[in-house]
Amino acid sequence: MLLITSRSTRRWVVPKGNIGSGVAPHVAAAREAEEEAGLRGAICPTPLGSYRYRKRRGSGASLMVDVDVFPLAVTDELAGWKEQSERERRWFSLADAAEAVDEPDLRELIRSFSASEFKVATRRTMLGRVAQGSKVGSMFSWFQRLLPRTGNFFEMFEAHALTVTMGAEAMCRLLQGGPGAHEHAREVIEREHDADNITREVLQTVRKTFLTPFDRGAITSLIGAMDDTIDEMQAAANAISLYEVSTFAPEMTDMAAIIVDAARVTAEAMPLLRNVAQNGARLHELTERLVRMEGHADDIHAAGLKRALHDHGATDTLRFVVEREIYKHLERITDAFEDVANEIDGIVIDHS
Repeated sequence: MLLITSRSTRRWVVPKGNIGSGVAPHVAAAREAEEEAGLRGAICPTPLGSYRYRKRRGSGASLMVDVDVFPLAVTDELAGWKEQSERERRWFSLADAAEAVDEPDLRELIRSFSASEFKVATRRTMLGRVAQGSKVGSMFSWFQRLLPRTGNFFEMFEAHALTVTMGAEAMCRLLQGGPGAHEHAREVIEREHDADNITREVLQTVRKTFLTPFDRGAITSLIGAMDDTIDEMQAAANAISLYEVSTFAPEMTDMAAIIVDAARVTAEAMPLLRNVAQNGARLHELTERLVRMEGHADDIHAAGLKRALHDHGATDTLRFVVEREIYKHLERITDAFEDVANEIDGIVIDHS
């Protein structure tokens, strides 16, 4: 399999690009293969599969991109091609190609090309069908439920906190204004969807797990409070997009900066929950900081509303209503971070 290096990060990738208007996807794929890798051949119009990755835009937004992968039977390797000076190309074995790429979905897709991997997948499917058609499946599931399990809650807490941080940073860029605003709003929404998936996984794992590191109620309350933070970020981004707000008061940008810091503090706290007894003092320091930031945000919120009323209350009522709506969501985000702090404090009190 042939891979090329990306222009910016120099990581190994497959040739890819945007589909032009009126161009069939496989035709666009063949064009990208020639321009980026200097390859020609017979391309199948049926994709082998797809993968997702985040692409950094010029605005600074990191947006999710879906890529369909088409098989190209190479018949000609050009000695010179359009992006020759910008990329390196190299042939890999399937196993080495899978190890070379960074995107997990692409790695699994490449591995699935292997005949041995296909046979393993087929074998798993056959075993699953056999189990479903007999008493073995239900007996094994019953036995599994008796086994002590702790779940991977800490990894999921940390993944959620990282997602919240990325959402907060995107929202902060959104409130800075500029031409990339719609992309930053889209990133906030995508991060919220990612966080929802993690929250759903936590709730499902709680139901399946025999032994949990904390009380089940504490686990669900903590992930719920964390999810509330990014839910309100999405609500703020939706309001900004709906009302087409492009300029923001300094109090709004100050609140956004507090939200970013609160997200980072939360992300710092999550790994410490792995050993509450040892890290109790530091966790209390972090939660106190979150509470202080929420109080500071309340003061800024009040000052911002006062400014909005003074500037627009008598002359532009609609503008005042819109700004009040945005302030409401920003305040709710900081309130949710205070709730996160309270949930962490409860865990520390119970387990330190």
